[in-house]
Order: sequence, then structure tokens, then C-alpha cells
Amino acid sequence: MENGVTEKVHCLIIGSGPAGYTAAIYAARANMKPVLYQGIQPGGQLTITTEVENYPGYPEGIQGPEMMVHFEKQAARMGTDIRYGLATAVDFTGPVHKVQIDEEKWIEADAVIISTGASAKWLGLESEQRLNGYGVSACAVCDGFFFRGKEVSIVGAGDTACEEALYLSKLASTVHMIVRKDQHGMRASKVMQDRVIATPNIKIYWNSETLEVMGETKTEAVRIKNNKTGDEQTIPVSAFFVAIGHEPNSGIFKGWLDMDEAGYIQTIPGTSKTNIEGVFASGDVQDKIYRQAVTAAGSGCMAALDAERYLSARGMV
Repeated sequence: MENGVTEKVHCLIIGSGPAGYTAAIYAARANMKPVLYQGIQPGGQLTITTEVENYPGYPEGIQGPEMMVHFEKQAARMGTDIRYGLATAVDFTGPVHKVQIDEEKWIEADAVIISTGASAKWLGLESEQRLNGYGVSACAVCDGFFFRGKEVSIVGAGDTACEEALYLSKLASTVHMIVRKDQHGMRASKVMQDRVIATPNIKIYWNSETLEVMGETKTEAVRIKNNKTGDEQTIPVSAFFVAIGHEPNSGIFKGWLDMDEAGYIQTIPGTSKTNIEGVFASGDVQDKIYRQAVTAAGSGCMAALDAERYLSARGMV
């Protein structure tokens, strides 16, 4: 292990979305004295979401960033030591788990809860980032409701893109689906492709790429180009959904924890336990199926309860 300050903590939580903060609330109430590092995006993906209407307990809806402030305050009130800082390396060789913060300080922890989340992949357009939250979204299930009865667009060619297009088709008047390759190059399973093609209000643009999301203060249109003909066209839409995948924030755990081919941390089914005793994973870093705030919070609760049982069995809590 490299030189640097070493601190010993009981329960270390990495990440500060719904999973990390919920784990902290439970861990603090169980007297596990949790220390939580917020990571690169304090509050997680919800801080780039505007209105949240599907989280229970908020009948009028709430802004994503405000909801995460509530989570943070509750975790702090229970006694969580919340800190700025990014986990940059780990050493899980021995019974004491070591985590490096900001490439300098090492922390030793009896139990580690990983809640580092996932990040949506983007096309990399300036206009896409500028209008993010103003009609541009990476979550149709979260934001599709706001565009009921309107024309929307979605970019992507996998099963998730097809699922989201079908979901949007039940809400929007027309779904304009932009696919980079032709039908043979579509990554989605045949059954999902067939469903999309058979849905009357989904219009597919094959061999097409997005050039620009248009609008000053909100999404008003999308400009696309056909890669075969070179023709460009502008489609008036109220929303632009990006469904080209998510990237789990699991890089520093490679070589230590079991992961699937996409890098999602694998947990023992029905638990938050990883292949290393005393290391638990919750939230979107281990969930590529649901990816909702409420499921992340639920898995954060599971991780804290699993960690408490682990420490209790060893007489540490």
C-alpha cells in the first residue's frame, strides 16, 4: 500500500445517490458510525433530473436536486459523517478493506458499501448538454410523462431503446426513433424490433445520426442526417431521449469484485453481498434492469442491513 494518511472507520459508504444515502440512514441508526464519501457527483443522477413525480411520498412531485438535499440532511441528522471526496483505488486483499480517497488518503473499513451508481452515455453534442433537463433526457420512464400527447424523439438501437420507445408510444402522439444503422445492424432482440416496427405511432429513421438538438431554452426539434444519402431533415419534437446505454461506475473495483460483461457488480441474488466478505453493493452500480430512485433506495437499505449482520456476527457492532 502506498504512503498516505490511514484512517480506520467502521462502515464506509462510497457514493451519494438514493442508495448511498439510504444505506447511511440505516447504518447510522444501527450505530455503525458510517462515513460517506459523496464522489464525483454528490446526489448522483438525480441532480441532473428536473421534476421527479414517481417517488412515493411527494404527492406534488419534487425537483431531483431538492430531493437529494432531503436525503443528505436525513443521513446527516442520523449521524452520518458526510465528506467530499472520490474513491480512487481499493485493496481488498485482507479482512480489513482499504479504500483510497482522492489518490492520497487510505481508509481502512470493517465493512464497505458501494453505491457509486451508473452514468448515462451521451452522444457528445453541445446542444444535448445545453438542453439536458429541458426536453433532453436519458430516462424515458422518468420523464416521458411530461410529454404526454406530444411528438418526441429517441436515439438508440438496443433492447433498452426499444423498450423506452414502446413506453413513450403509449404517452406521446408520435415517437421518432433514430437508428444509426439499418435494420440488420440493430442490436435489439428480434422480438423487440418486431414490436417497435409494428407500433403505428413509432416512426423509425434508419441509417441516421443526430446532428443537433434545436431550441433556445427548451427542446423544439432535432436535426438528423441520413448516412447513406447525406440528406438532412429537421423533425419538430418536444423531447429528445438518449437510450444508448449506461456505464456503471465500477472501474476501481475491477479485478476485485465479480462483474458482468458490462461492468455491473454482481451480488448474490436477494442480497447486496459481493464475492468479497464485508463488501456490499447497492443501487445502479449493480442494477441494470430497474435503475429507479426507489429501487436504488431499497437496495441501499438492504446493503446496510447486510453490513450490520456481517459486523454483528463478528462482534463489531
